[in-house]
Amino acid sequence: MNIAVTKEKMKPTDFASDQEVRWCPGCGDYAILKAVQRTLPDLDTPKENYVFVSGIGCSSRFPYYMSTYGFHTIHGRAPAFATGIKIANPELDVWMVTGDGDGFSIGGNHMLHVLRRNVDLQILLCNNEIYGLTKGQYSPTSEVGLRTPSSPDGSVDTPLKPLVFTLGAGARFAARAYDTQKTLPEVLKRAHAHKGTSLVEILQNCIVYNDAVFDNVLARDVAAEKQLHVEHGKPLIFGAEKNKGIRLNARTLTLEAVTIGENGVTEEDILVHDETNRSLATLIAAMDGHDLPMAFGVIYCDPAPTYEAGIEAKLDAAKASGTPSLDALLRQGHTWQA
Repeated sequence: MNIAVTKEKMKPTDFASDQEVRWCPGCGDYAILKAVQRTLPDLDTPKENYVFVSGIGCSSRFPYYMSTYGFHTIHGRAPAFATGIKIANPELDVWMVTGDGDGFSIGGNHMLHVLRRNVDLQILLCNNEIYGLTKGQYSPTSEVGLRTPSSPDGSVDTPLKPLVFTLGAGARFAARAYDTQKTLPEVLKRAHAHKGTSLVEILQNCIVYNDAVFDNVLARDVAAEKQLHVEHGKPLIFGAEKNKGIRLNARTLTLEAVTIGENGVTEEDILVHDETNRSLATLIAAMDGHDLPMAFGVIYCDPAPTYEAGIEAKLDAAKASGTPSLDALLRQGHTWQA
């Protein structure tokens, strides 16, 4: 007699390893770790299929703290490892955790290629605009003028905008959240549901070397005026009174903030978010909280065939064509003779 057994739903604690979590007190990585552990029980992946991959940096300790399979790899090379894992076994659910330095400095070239290839994995970019593990050097996302041990007179580097880079590389999914955001698990679920490379930039605080770096956007007294929470099909409206919006200046082809009810502006003038529009997504991703509010949520989502699906199709075609001759392959032409 067969007895049906109902599998008990997993809990966040099921994904917490037995390792002591060792980040600085107040580090945003704690909140991100908890958000991920709250997210996984709601997904449809068997626990044994999860793989967490990281490079080098504070956030790259992530695999140690997850009760899943994991790889703590080398500086900047996590995308290469993650790609190999996914190609070797497409059934695995691969999550890559990186930081602004690991991902966009030494790892910039690898990041470019995993994004353009559209490998089906999730990338969590923990951005604190500083090198924390190596004691406070400026990173590729640091603001001009930041004083650090390596730039005592202030950095002169123009900061890289991670989501603009992501979209420029051809990625099909880009989102932004912040470490203590209550809806971070929902953004992670959207990233997971997307088939292809999903990159989520997560703003986080480094309390030791770059404390309060995002207060101009995240502080409670400015949040309503400096944050734009986007939703597909909804107008780009923000502000404490929900009376401000983003419209396109047709003359300069740039975005501008306007107030509904002033200078003849109506809600009809406000742009509606279309997460499948790459051009609009790029403009929204570039808003940095200075002249325009910073956007949070799913900024771009437009699925396309995945890299590993293409690899599998090539393998199937090769098998169907029969056993090729290696000698014939080597002699088929394109050789040089003196």
